Amino acid sequence: MTKARIKYVLSADSWAKARKAPMPYTFEPMLATLHREPFSDDAWLYERKFDGIRLLVFRDGDHVELYTRNGKARNGHFPELVALMAAQPGERFVLDGEVVAFEGDTTCFSRLQQRAGISDPAEARASGIKIYFYVFDSPWMEDYDIRRVPLRERKQVIREVLDYSGDLRFTPHRNGDGAAFLAEAREKGWEGIIAKKAESAYRNGRSKRWLKLKVEAGQELVIGGYTDPEGSRTGIGALLVGYYEGDALRYAGRVGTGFTDAELARLKETLSTIEQAEPAFADPPDATDIHWVTPERVADIRFTEWTPDGRLRHPAYLGERDDKDAREVVREDRA
Repeated sequence: MTKARIKYVLSADSWAKARKAPMPYTFEPMLATLHREPFSDDAWLYERKFDGIRLLVFRDGDHVELYTRNGKARNGHFPELVALMAAQPGERFVLDGEVVAFEGDTTCFSRLQQRAGISDPAEARASGIKIYFYVFDSPWMEDYDIRRVPLRERKQVIREVLDYSGDLRFTPHRNGDGAAFLAEAREKGWEGIIAKKAESAYRNGRSKRWLKLKVEAGQELVIGGYTDPEGSRTGIGALLVGYYEGDALRYAGRVGTGFTDAELARLKETLSTIEQAEPAFADPPDATDIHWVTPERVADIRFTEWTPDGRLRHPAYLGERDDKDAREVVREDRA
């Protein structure tokens, strides 16, 4: 891949917005803002929302690094992706995308989580869980910072210059008809869609030029405690979860469904090592059967809605996430 190839893909106006710059080796990715109402607008692109783990890919010659959005290295967890990126025709690039595992035709975070917890490359490869990487953006390509180039043309660049013959996938998009696409997502059992302003630049941090529209309510929440199991259940009974409002951790409710037996046992082993005497919640529930923990771990929770008193209705556990810092977790419908 050469400067001439990138210049050929871009319009003259967009090429003027690209600037020569050193390759970044870390940066804060662009993040979507939750949006409630479906909409259709020709100025927006609509992509499928994957139920996976966001990864940033940095390739400099023979050297490839994979990082989560909060800067955790993931080369050992996904060695196939390292090999896949090293085999690409371009030698220097930064990609933004999502690693996924499938269950049938639907991406499945709980299946991916079984791989995400394995850091030994050989063991990860032998897990039997096949992974794919969907690339949807690139802020830097072959000596050029292309963040100011409009999104539509950044997507043209990654479509033209990358090789999609293996397990690398280009993230397709729908033009204009977002409401119909969200209805299709609901029908197919997807998590939702992402709406992106077609002419948007790539900005660090959360932006209202990228919007996430979910089929069901759900978000990451901080684990602040757990209860003991009852009856024939083993491991833990329920998780107590919450979100940050300024410096205060607010209690959002108990989550007692969605766990496998193996996950109940793993959570018990993990959480018992970070127990503390006092609750981290600013408004803890009045109960005596709770093991309080240091609020450093994050879980992905699906639920039907928030109640008027700020509790989760019918929550279910999807999996633990280590790609988001606990202090970044806020109530999304208020963000």
